[in-house]
Amino acid sequence: MAVRLSGMISGMDTDSLVKALVSSYSQKKDTYKKEQTKLSWKQDAWKTLNSKVYKLYTDVGNLKYQGAYVVKKSTVSDSTKATVSATNKAINGVQSLEISNLAQTAYLTGDLLGENVKEGTTLSELGVSGSETITVTKGTGANAKTEQIEVTADMTVKDLTQKLSSSGLKVNFDTDNRRIFIGSDKSGKDNDFTITSTNTGGTSALDKLGINSGTKIEGKDATIKLNGVEYTNSSNNFSINGLNITVQSTTVNSGPITINTSSDSQGLYDKIKDFITQYNSLINEMTKLYNAPSSKGYDPLTDDEKEQMSDKEVEQWETKIKDSLLRNDSSLSTIMSAMTSAMNSAFEIDGKKYSLSSFGISTESILTAAENEYNAFHIAGDADDSISSGKTDKLMTAINSDPDKVIDFMKQLSNKLYDNIDKQMKSTKIRSAFKVYNDKQLASEYDNYQKLIAEWETRIAEKEDYYYNKFSAMETALAKLQNSSSSLTNFFK
Repeated sequence: MAVRLSGMISGMDTDSLVKALVSSYSQKKDTYKKEQTKLSWKQDAWKTLNSKVYKLYTDVGNLKYQGAYVVKKSTVSDSTKATVSATNKAINGVQSLEISNLAQTAYLTGDLLGENVKEGTTLSELGVSGSETITVTKGTGANAKTEQIEVTADMTVKDLTQKLSSSGLKVNFDTDNRRIFIGSDKSGKDNDFTITSTNTGGTSALDKLGINSGTKIEGKDATIKLNGVEYTNSSNNFSINGLNITVQSTTVNSGPITINTSSDSQGLYDKIKDFITQYNSLINEMTKLYNAPSSKGYDPLTDDEKEQMSDKEVEQWETKIKDSLLRNDSSLSTIMSAMTSAMNSAFEIDGKKYSLSSFGISTESILTAAENEYNAFHIAGDADDSISSGKTDKLMTAINSDPDKVIDFMKQLSNKLYDNIDKQMKSTKIRSAFKVYNDKQLASEYDNYQKLIAEWETRIAEKEDYYYNKFSAMETALAKLQNSSSSLTNFFK
C-alpha cells in the first residue's frame, strides 16, 4: 500500500474523514465478521456436544450384548496361585482347584560360541563346510510339522537365525553372551520343537553352532483339577463352565485352593446406574442448551469495542452469546427427541411389557424437576439421589429375583437407544457420518462469510483509494492556488 500524505495544505484530518466516509462499508464488513465469529463458536459448541453424544453411542453399543452384564463374581482363596473371573453361566458355590503344572514355552539356550563370533561371522569360520540340511520339527505326534533348512558355509550367523525364524520359531543371536537363543512362539506341549539332522555333516553343523549341546526346556501343557476332574491346556488360561481361570503357581506343596462364586447383584445394579448417570448428564446439558435464555442484542465484539471494556466484561458478554448458540436448535431438538423416545419405550419380555418405570426408574414432572432436568431419570431407592433415595428400591429387588429379565430389558433398551442415535448419525449432503448436526452446512456457511468479508474488504480499499485521490487532488489545487496568491502578493510589493 502506498504511503498517503494528505491534509498538508488544507490542514484537514483526511484519515478521519476517509474513515467516516467508508464507515457504512466497514459496518457491513463487521456485520459479516460478527456473524462468522458466532458461527465459528456454534461449530465449536456442536463439536463438543457431538463428542459426548458419540461417547454415549459407543458405550450403549456395548450394552446391547449379554457379555456387558455380569451377575456373578468369583473369589479365590490364594490369589498368588490363580485368578478367577465369572460369567453369568458360572454356578454359585465353593469349588476346589488343584494346579499340577504350569504351561511352559519351549526354549533352547545355545552353548557358548567362540570369543570372536559376531552376527556377521560366516559358518565356515565356525568350521561348517559345504552345504548341509537340518530339520526343524514343531509339535508332537500326528500334529507335528517339519521343515528342511539348508545350511551353507557362506551363510552368516545372522542369515542362519533368519532362516530358523522363517520356520515359525523365535530365534536370536546374543552378541554379548555369544549364544543362539531359540524359543517357540506359543506355550504348550504341541508347540514344542526340535532341531535335528539325519546326516553327519548336519549334526556337525548343529554342534558347531552350540545347538546340540545347548540347554533345552520342553514345551509343556498346564494341568489342573477342578473338583477332582483333570483339565489340560497349552496356555495357563482355562474357561470351564462360566469360570475364567488363570493359573500362576502350582499347588503341589500347598494343597488345593478354593473358588467361591456368588451372585453379584450390586455389580449389575451399578452397571445400570452408571448408564443412567451418563445419560442424565448428557440429556440435562442438551436441555439446558436448548432452553437457554436469548442473547438478542448481543453480538461478537470488534477489537475497537473490546478496547472500551474490561476483560471481565468481554468474557461475560461472549459467554452470554455462547450459552445461547444452540437455543431452539432444530438439530438439537431432533437428537433429544430420538434419545428420550428410546428411553421412554416399553419392551416385551415373556409376553409382558416393561419400561424403565417397571424397575423404579422414572423422570420427575416438569413442575417438580430441577431446572432443565425434567428429562433425567431417577432410580428409586438410590442413596446418592436426594430426589428418590427414600423410595422403595424396585431395581435391586428385580435384580435379586430375576436378573435375566432385567438384563433382557436393558439389552432391548440399549438396542433402541443405539439405533435411534445411529439414525441421526447417517451421512447426508449437509452432514458427515457420526455427526448429529449439519457440520457440512455450517462449514459452507462459514466459507460464504469468508468470501463476503473479502469482497467488502476489497470494496473498502477501493473506496478509500477513491476518497484519498479526491482529497489529494484538492490538496494539489489548494497548493496551486496558494502559489498563485503568493506570486500576486509579491507582484504588488
